[in-house]
Amino acid sequence: MSAPPSSRASRARIDARPLTREAFQGFGDVVIAERADITPTMVNFGTAARRDHAAALENERAHAKPNLATFRCTPWSRFPVIAESMEKHPGSSQLFVPMKVDRYLVVVAPGDDAPDVLGLQAFLAEPGQGVVYGPGVWHMPLIVFGSPAEFVMFVWEDGTPLDCVVAKLREPVEIAVPER
Repeated sequence: MSAPPSSRASRARIDARPLTREAFQGFGDVVIAERADITPTMVNFGTAARRDHAAALENERAHAKPNLATFRCTPWSRFPVIAESMEKHPGSSQLFVPMKVDRYLVVVAPGDDAPDVLGLQAFLAEPGQGVVYGPGVWHMPLIVFGSPAEFVMFVWEDGTPLDCVVAKLREPVEIAVPER
């Protein structure tokens, strides 16, 4: 269901841009196989280049347990994309590594108690790019485009409400996603 024309005209709008490590700095990290700043070690009888510490993963709750999960996502079908709420994981990084994906949307915002709408940023991730949200970074849930997608997700959890905090934005933001 789309918004009435009067509210669409006044709604804030941002453009999704390509996801890069530089652009995402301050929100977490982008995981890619080829990192020029990490010297690979040849392993598996010389058939694989291993790059250690490809991204920082943080756990700020010693009692939390690691959770490795899989996600199967249905392609987004509601356009335009409207950001109305976000989530964060105050004590843990959250890692998503695509196993199968065309492209997906990464939306983040600064803020402590609530997402700062004025700082909201959107990025388009391509196949071969994983993303790490830093502890306490506000982000939207996974939104995939094209065909169904599959991800591996890693986070530390302890079964309390602090595992995932959800907040409604003070005003919705439209996210323009370029077509292929």
